[in-house]
Amino acid sequence: MDDKKKRKRSMKKLFGNKRFDVESSLNMHATSFIVLPAFAIYEEDIIGAYKAQIQHCHIYLIGLVPKIDLVDCIQDGLDLVTSCQLAGHQYDLRWPMPPGLSLKGDCESGWYVIDAAGTKSFPNLDVLMARLNAETHIDFKVLYIGQAFGENGSRNALDRLRKHETLQKIAVKGTPQEYVLTLLLLEIILYPRILMMFNPFAKDASQGRNRINKGLNKLANTTEAEKTTLYEASLIRYFAPPYNKEFKDSFPSTNMKLLADFYDKDIAAVTAEVVFDNLPFRLYSDTVAARDWHMAHHDLHKEEDRKVFFLGAPSTKDR
Repeated sequence: MDDKKKRKRSMKKLFGNKRFDVESSLNMHATSFIVLPAFAIYEEDIIGAYKAQIQHCHIYLIGLVPKIDLVDCIQDGLDLVTSCQLAGHQYDLRWPMPPGLSLKGDCESGWYVIDAAGTKSFPNLDVLMARLNAETHIDFKVLYIGQAFGENGSRNALDRLRKHETLQKIAVKGTPQEYVLTLLLLEIILYPRILMMFNPFAKDASQGRNRINKGLNKLANTTEAEKTTLYEASLIRYFAPPYNKEFKDSFPSTNMKLLADFYDKDIAAVTAEVVFDNLPFRLYSDTVAARDWHMAHHDLHKEEDRKVFFLGAPSTKDR
């Protein structure tokens, strides 16, 4: 048997027991992020640099990352060398500098690089973390996931966090000495994707065109507020953070008002992705292992013959 026939037989074995020839899944993903220590939400001089981006961040994760101490900084020719301590180990990171820059400052007042015009700069926290994450692994333990949207997107994650009871509760409870309470703010894409699975081996091939129209119609009529809530709920169900209560065990559900139209349009699944090349840490929780990327996929139907997306990928049962 040639390879083409083997592949066809394998696909028929995998998808021949599925009910419909067309299934649709709503796919959402984050497009940008901001990393801040929790105390920074009250520091206008820190927040100021991110204000334009923050306006579009409606999802936030509260968690713990290992404490990073910048213990020394030297200029070695045209290289800036920063020495950081993390979990008892020291890492010396080299940063190429253009000619004309010089290092100033000290351990007490802080270091900075200055050019001939007097402009100061220095690698910020998320850049340092990204470099350290490349040298070793920095892991962000997810404690809570939330969202803020308001009327037509009028509220953002920062607005919510500044009056956030759970953040205050976590802070009051105390952070382990070797960790820092940290925030990850996410901007999710305004226009998510509908993924469609076309199955020539399905039992029912009579409704394909109608099912395509249903999926596209649902994509066009899902509001930004609804997408934000679905993204939040998907991540909560996936990570099961200890400080979250809603959605951990109740998502997805036919009783959820937001999902009613998804069931009516017969959408098969929803997926929320956190995938960045430059995220400065790996996300994890008590139930999900640390990874560079995460795909929170949830089938909306329990029937085995409706599950066609990401077959073979880790499910919530495999965490």
